[in-house]
Amino acid sequence: MQSPKMEAFPSLPPPVHEYHSPPSPRTHRTLRKLQSAHNLGAAARITNPPPLVPLVPLVPQQILQDPSLRSISPTRQQSLNRSPQRHRANSDATPPNLLVVNPAIPLNTKRSALSRTSSAADNMSIDRLIRDGPPEGDVDGALESMRLKVLDQGIKSDTDGMSSSRIYVWLIFLDAPVVTTDDYLGLVHRGASPAYSKIRNDTFRTLTTDPLFRRRVSEASLIRLLNAIAWKLHDVNEERRPTSSRQSLPASSCGSPSRSEISQNMASSPAAKSRARALTLTTEDSEVNASEPGTYVQGMNVLAAPFLYAARSEAEAFAAFYRLLTRECPGYIRGAMDGVHRGLALVDRVLAIVDPKLSLYLTSKALSAEIYAFPSVLTLCACTPPLPEVLRLWDFLFAYGPHLNILCIVAQLIMMRNELLDSLSPIKLLRSFPALQADQIKRTALAIVKMIPDDVYTEIVKHAL
Repeated sequence: MQSPKMEAFPSLPPPVHEYHSPPSPRTHRTLRKLQSAHNLGAAARITNPPPLVPLVPLVPQQILQDPSLRSISPTRQQSLNRSPQRHRANSDATPPNLLVVNPAIPLNTKRSALSRTSSAADNMSIDRLIRDGPPEGDVDGALESMRLKVLDQGIKSDTDGMSSSRIYVWLIFLDAPVVTTDDYLGLVHRGASPAYSKIRNDTFRTLTTDPLFRRRVSEASLIRLLNAIAWKLHDVNEERRPTSSRQSLPASSCGSPSRSEISQNMASSPAAKSRARALTLTTEDSEVNASEPGTYVQGMNVLAAPFLYAARSEAEAFAAFYRLLTRECPGYIRGAMDGVHRGLALVDRVLAIVDPKLSLYLTSKALSAEIYAFPSVLTLCACTPPLPEVLRLWDFLFAYGPHLNILCIVAQLIMMRNELLDSLSPIKLLRSFPALQADQIKRTALAIVKMIPDDVYTEIVKHAL
């Protein structure tokens, strides 16, 4: 059965920044676009997430060497029975391009297939879906159609990875609620959060070798976003504590500082002036509760970077980033980052299943994922350039589940297996992964999905919660 024809992306004009011009028809179109994106995303809760991609298992050599994988025509596969064990996975929809290489290998009948799509949405572009909302109010069908479009066509962007639609697609897939600019500014204007000193120790070195990021995103913007996130997480933690155990912060940290306090801080030293300019309002009391868990961990600066790069405002980046942290991977920033360590253990387990030879070789060199894959797990591979490829990989992860990042890391290891096996010191190669190739990583990761047992996949789905 052939996939329905999908409308090509319209050419989207670059954003025009007009700060003092009167309202125009474009303004109203933008407002409608934001409203329809909210209707498609935050207003609807998906109660039945799509099932797992049914793919024929491929051994690593087939994944890497079979030239037929580069020219496979779009096909679809029959539905299978759904596994009752998996509840939150979004990685279950049949992709337009199935990697069917060895039909003799039986499919795992516990994995299910394609969720219902909307025929009307199938004939609409992603940009039109965002602008007009789900046709006939069919939210679930429109979401499934959008997932397939992202996997098959991708999100249209320029060579720098810039797209006027990407951030809205991410907000929809993350089911992020609307955050008003006033709410975001309220967090910014509270001044330095308990984690402020940690944030300032990290922001200046965020993607320092990426000229695209440095040209578009300022350190001040990154500081504001992370500080606002830290305040929000701090408030949530305080609300969960018994009243008797809540910590009281100085007045200058809990509310907006007075004008005299701001002036005193700005005049105290050049460093204080720099911090005040970067954060708009700040204080010197940045060490209060700096070790409080669940507000900021090292590496969140890199995880936040693609959101600021893709978003058209800091408030949009805040909404998407906060939703990712609190809904998809809260275990990555909680306590001793237990979710990250569970993810690293799963990288080792999955690699041992899909490529025992490479796994044994790395083990013989005393190389576990804890040594070389920690940044890739924590940042969803955002630590590996180039940034435009990171954005394309994130399109896939947000559409089908950020937990699939574990398989994407294993896919990168398989893609460099020959170099690793030929190296007497593979750690030199693993210190810095090769440049991301999003399309090849996605294809390899989707092939790996069917090579792992159901119980391992269930752990992957839940590891970051």
